[in-house]
Amino acid sequence: MDLAQMDSGAGSASPQHVAIIMDGNGRWAQRRGKPRLFGHHAGAKRVREVVRACPDLGVKYITIFAFSTENWKRSEAEVTGLMSLFRRYITKEARALVEERVRVRFIGDRSRLGKKLINLMGELEEMTAHNDHVHLTIALNYGGRDELARASKRLAQDVATGALSPDNVGEETIASYLDTSILPDPDLVIRTSGESRISNFLLWQSAYSEYEFINTLWPDFSAEVFGDVVDRFAGRDRRYGAVQPAAE
Repeated sequence: MDLAQMDSGAGSASPQHVAIIMDGNGRWAQRRGKPRLFGHHAGAKRVREVVRACPDLGVKYITIFAFSTENWKRSEAEVTGLMSLFRRYITKEARALVEERVRVRFIGDRSRLGKKLINLMGELEEMTAHNDHVHLTIALNYGGRDELARASKRLAQDVATGALSPDNVGEETIASYLDTSILPDPDLVIRTSGESRISNFLLWQSAYSEYEFINTLWPDFSAEVFGDVVDRFAGRDRRYGAVQPAAE
């Protein structure tokens, strides 16, 4: 974490980086008598709305948890449907993302994803590489422990070859090997649907993040709800382990 980001004041401005665990698509669909994939399609539409709301809320970076390393345990039909949805989202949204100057990055282990999806991901990253209005990071086949394991393997290889000295390994070194190495740590992590766990998401990066667990299911997470959560963040006292000086 950049020490310049730390704020010892009695409140914070809008979060620069918001990360979201988009939970509740399946339950949202089931409550309407629809298959789970219906909820995932509805949830994809919310991504567009939330990303578009970021500039007015002062949010520069947004990271969304689209598919975890544990989600492969779901039914074959749901996983296949999700992979199709990801391909469709990229194809359908590419032009709008370019026009709205959204830079897109993907984090996670791509090795298990289909070749067509991997190619689409790479193409979208290249198409949006020069955009800087909003930075959208999509975590796809991502898990915090998996990320740390992959980073540790690369770090160990560099030590073994002499490219890196063990004496030079510190927190900043480890962070530089993570998928998010060029991103600031999230100021705020939001989880929808009423669950109060982080589900292996950005474990290293969220060490000093504020958390907000809300009952709203992801397909109902509107720009207005997003704005309310961001507003509440502004009233939080972020001390990063320090003690706020007593008022004179």
